[in-house]
Amino acid sequence: MASKKESNGLDNYAFALEGRFCDLPETKHEEETDTSMEGDSNKLAYCVTDVPPWYLCILLGIQHCLTAFGGIIAIPLILSQGLCLQHDGLTQSHLISTIFFVSGICTLLQVTFGIRLPILQGGTFTLLAPSMAMLSMPEWSCPAWTQNASLVNTSSPEFIEVWQSRMRALQGSIMVGSLLQVFVGFSGLIGLFMRFIGPLTIAPTISLIGLSLFDSAGTNAGFHWGIAAMTIVLITVFSQYLRHIPVPFPAYSKVKKLHVSRVYVFQILPVLLGITLSWLICYILTTHNVLPAEPDKYGYMARTDLKGDVLSKAPWFTFPYPGQWGMPTVSLAGVVGILAGVISSMIESVGDYHACARLSGAPPPPKHAINRGIGIEGLGCLLAGAWGTGNGTTSYSENVGALGITKVGSRMVIVASGVLMIIMGVFGKVGAIFTTIPSPVVGGMFMVMFGVISAAGVSNLQYADMNSSRNIFIFGFSMFSGLVIPNWILKYPEAIATGVVEIDQMLQVLLTTSMFVGGFFGFILDNTIPGSKHERGIVAWNKAHEDDSSNTLESGEVYNLPFGISSFLSSSSWTRYIPFCPPGVRSSPDECGADTNALEPKQPLSDRDPPQILIGVAL
Repeated sequence: MASKKESNGLDNYAFALEGRFCDLPETKHEEETDTSMEGDSNKLAYCVTDVPPWYLCILLGIQHCLTAFGGIIAIPLILSQGLCLQHDGLTQSHLISTIFFVSGICTLLQVTFGIRLPILQGGTFTLLAPSMAMLSMPEWSCPAWTQNASLVNTSSPEFIEVWQSRMRALQGSIMVGSLLQVFVGFSGLIGLFMRFIGPLTIAPTISLIGLSLFDSAGTNAGFHWGIAAMTIVLITVFSQYLRHIPVPFPAYSKVKKLHVSRVYVFQILPVLLGITLSWLICYILTTHNVLPAEPDKYGYMARTDLKGDVLSKAPWFTFPYPGQWGMPTVSLAGVVGILAGVISSMIESVGDYHACARLSGAPPPPKHAINRGIGIEGLGCLLAGAWGTGNGTTSYSENVGALGITKVGSRMVIVASGVLMIIMGVFGKVGAIFTTIPSPVVGGMFMVMFGVISAAGVSNLQYADMNSSRNIFIFGFSMFSGLVIPNWILKYPEAIATGVVEIDQMLQVLLTTSMFVGGFFGFILDNTIPGSKHERGIVAWNKAHEDDSSNTLESGEVYNLPFGISSFLSSSSWTRYIPFCPPGVRSSPDECGADTNALEPKQPLSDRDPPQILIGVAL
């Protein structure tokens, strides 16, 4: 998850694309643009409603999939610890395939019927924290024998019931919790939520998501600190030191024909490159028996052959389906914990919508589009719960930032990404490959990713006056409480004893979820301690996420429903009261702003000079 800045800090880096450009909307940071970059760094090759050539859609779609890989794959790997699946690589591969499949479906729903911006959907860490808190309750602690690889028979009914019972409990909680997001989105209440939530609530909430997962990162990295450190160094070097260095790639365009083009590949795929190189080095060390082959020796978990049979056992084709792990169950504790994560996810997504609109050449998203986007995300969480990913879905900030690199803001590229993720979810071997990543490599990736998530939360403080003792107190107390209280409750779970089991479980989950504790104190203190809107950061926050409800032609072209749905709805006068339909009377007879050709290019593809295509660039 990236910071909700104007462009996530990525739009200053040129990507070698030439063709029909359209201007990006001006931002307040435009004067800060790095003038050493190419002169067209503020131009788009394709705007949100344009349709690039099919081959460009596929290649850039692959790139968006690769950009989201780190976050999507990390979630099942972390959940596997709470689900007692550390030693069941085959089931882990099924979870990875399922989350890819559902992410693809949710992406297509969001681009087509939701916010209609080029924004990719994937698993969310905001639901991971309460999920792990729920699975850490005494009644859900993993049996001791599941922690010993030699004692685990992954095909035994007893083991299957152990992890599937936990998954079903997660599924039910996520499905019920997601109904709140569906209601808040389609009812238009998201505006009311945002009115009381400012930077001093968001900063501790997002930061504590990363900080609360330090134990998972440390455990995985601790299996071999040398390999973990190597992964961290590689990702750091690629993303920070080499990001300005272009790499020559063969390219082709109608004008220049076959030629060499420069691509900032280290800026685009630093995590993927770091993991791949560390993975390869572990493979070499394994084949030459440099890493110990005895399970009790330090460094054994860095071997790449520990799950070698997973790839051979995994089916070529698999089709995830709702209820594949059984009938979901519901617990009050799980639902309440998930609700805290859902609220955080909604806040984060609103910021993503505005950033995505700026980087794709679209006008600011109007209220009806934001309502629809949040509602569709809630529907995506409902589908993710039904399919059994153990998680929900949210908008991916990493992919919003990638729009600034590629200079292609077309939503058809994200449609291609959604289709590709569905295909990847169907091929069982794809998920199996990623389960063979050694644990220390995963730990190194976690240390970087969770650190960035924590910093992204803190970055929201830029809107507030941090010279104010009021704000320093609120943020400091919220952060510290979000660390102290969950840690104490985990050490003394018997301290919560109200006499009602359901209430005890609910409090256990909430008080061991760092993001809830920190966000709760931040929300209460920020809305009760006297302070001006300027001091609290509300003025700057609203200005940065300015809404534009005007029904211009451009706004209707981007955000109205496709396939004649808006035209159909506009035939009834009551649709003006629907929060996810454009309000007001338009110059055309279509009140809901019908635009049945929104997915069509503004001019025939043959009439424009398509941008040059990079052969194998994003891979």
